[in-house]
Amino acid sequence: MVKIQLPDGNFKEFEKNPNTLEVAASISERLAQDTIAGKLNGEIIDFRTPLNDGDQITIITKTSPEANEVIRHSAAHVMAQAVQELWPDVKVTIGPVIENGFYYDFDSPFNFTEEHLVQIEKQMKEVISRKLPIQREVWDKAEAISKFDKMGEKYKVELIENLPEDEEVGVYTQGDWLDLCRGPHIQHTGQIKAFKVLYQAGSYWRGDENREQLQRVYATAFSDKKELKQYLLNLEEAKKRDHRKLGKELKLFTFNQLSPGAPFFSPRGAKVYNLLQELMRDKYEDYGYEEVITPQIFDVDLYHQSGHYDNYQENMYFTKIDDRDFSVKPMNCPGHCVMFAGEKHSYRDLPLRIADFGRLHRYERSGVMHGLTRVRTFCQDDAHIFCTQDQLQTEIERFVTMLNEIYETLGMTNYKIFLATRPEKRVGSEEIWDRAEASLEQALKNLELDYGVNEGDGAFYGPKLDIVFTDAIGRPWQLGTLQCDFNMPERFQLKYTGADGDEHRPVMLHRAILGSLERFIGVYLEHTAGKLPTWLCPEQVAILNVTDNQAEFCEKLVKDLKNLGVRAIFDSRNEKLGFKIREAQLRKVPYMLTIGDKEVDSGNLSVRNRLGEVIESISTEDFKKLIVKENKERSLELSMRNEN
Repeated sequence: MVKIQLPDGNFKEFEKNPNTLEVAASISERLAQDTIAGKLNGEIIDFRTPLNDGDQITIITKTSPEANEVIRHSAAHVMAQAVQELWPDVKVTIGPVIENGFYYDFDSPFNFTEEHLVQIEKQMKEVISRKLPIQREVWDKAEAISKFDKMGEKYKVELIENLPEDEEVGVYTQGDWLDLCRGPHIQHTGQIKAFKVLYQAGSYWRGDENREQLQRVYATAFSDKKELKQYLLNLEEAKKRDHRKLGKELKLFTFNQLSPGAPFFSPRGAKVYNLLQELMRDKYEDYGYEEVITPQIFDVDLYHQSGHYDNYQENMYFTKIDDRDFSVKPMNCPGHCVMFAGEKHSYRDLPLRIADFGRLHRYERSGVMHGLTRVRTFCQDDAHIFCTQDQLQTEIERFVTMLNEIYETLGMTNYKIFLATRPEKRVGSEEIWDRAEASLEQALKNLELDYGVNEGDGAFYGPKLDIVFTDAIGRPWQLGTLQCDFNMPERFQLKYTGADGDEHRPVMLHRAILGSLERFIGVYLEHTAGKLPTWLCPEQVAILNVTDNQAEFCEKLVKDLKNLGVRAIFDSRNEKLGFKIREAQLRKVPYMLTIGDKEVDSGNLSVRNRLGEVIESISTEDFKKLIVKENKERSLELSMRNEN
């Protein structure tokens, strides 16, 4: 007899090895009908996979947290089938599940349009309505190559040819259509209840720009229609919040193909950029950091020594000067190691905390660049801490405390910490990695912080803590990081004299809180929908006169505000007041002062905030005090609100 354990600890007995569907059927017919997959040893498995004696199985239905992943896997096949039923000459490539959806890459003799996407979605509905049973078959490699070759599916042939000789070829069929796949898949196409074809983009076969250009169709699917509806609403909201759109509307930055992936920040955008740096510099004073400036280019020997040349060169820019090979700086850490090695250090000098706003350059393929969130040149709130092993725990804890303060100032408290462990491609001994990972984990435990683990996602030189922020519409963004590095001090032979008079190796911590300032601005614009807190706005007050009669009063008021450090403008154009207000609202200026004869005579102001609320008759002095206080405290909320 074969015993299978259920999540509640009870066992089911079978005469032969059952699959997940058979286990479900032994419990109830309804459960069997709802089954879409199983979960064994923490991994999702196809419900068709035979189970062994003693296995503990969790049955996945449409209400399970894992349901969407399985449904999307099958929906991708339905999309590919729909495309080939509509246009048999189109060749299929791959169609993986991704976060919040899936895509499929097609080799088509024509370009897909919006009309084609509508047709695809309609045909998918038709395929789903057939409730086609989905079956799994296993072919040997030669058989699979022969069959797909006869079908003219050259991409599938290439995929099979690249499989290991002893690996079985899994094929899933639904009706007369089939696809190469490892699974898992649902029982039949009718189990797909809610889906949407979203948009189309270009791609390359295997991500290689020198290979065939393909068309990628993105879509999503959910276990129920409510989830889909909410997701589509979030997508619409995301479009409104797109930082590229907001950046243009607010006149913060532009791009030009003369310098791809390199933003041009306008005076308004530069003000936001510099204010974020000021925030960090204020915290540097509080937490004992010293700012440095390091060169923009280095001899490639530096990156051979650091390990970046062997592990990161595909992302670097190189040049030749005086018959020497140089690289434009992709990160600050090797330069900081050079600085540390250039002086003698005692244990009394540690921890040494150095910060650097140096410009960095990293190559990104043109197809993955995206506004400010994926660029080729950027600046980080970058810093490195050189400390003793005894100081390591304290420094990690100080980093978390500093991060909390900054994120609270920015209203970004909804974040989670992930411990990223050793990657497959890495430098250094296993002993060093054990120590580094243990140090980070212990610090998190000391702080009693909840954290997740990202196995194999560490840097090539050390494990790290990644800070993942969830924005106002539920999207995760990886921002800050803290990396624990025992390797680079070894490579650069860094040392300090200990209290015992002997030489010791420091530990190096790489840290950023905002991360790339470019990327952070993009994320923050979308999080706030462009409504930056007053202290971070390039324009804080717009003074709007009704007629020229108030010009002298307005000019004095704007001068007084500027003397107080308030970023105020006087819109003296000969335009209607309503027009001026609308323009200021579009720029999301926190406060608009409408100045007519009444305000001039009384000295009291009529204040309109960007929420559309009007605060009548506030004294000029009170307004000045409130806006100065809002700036000084870096307040998140507007201080001048209509309470009625």
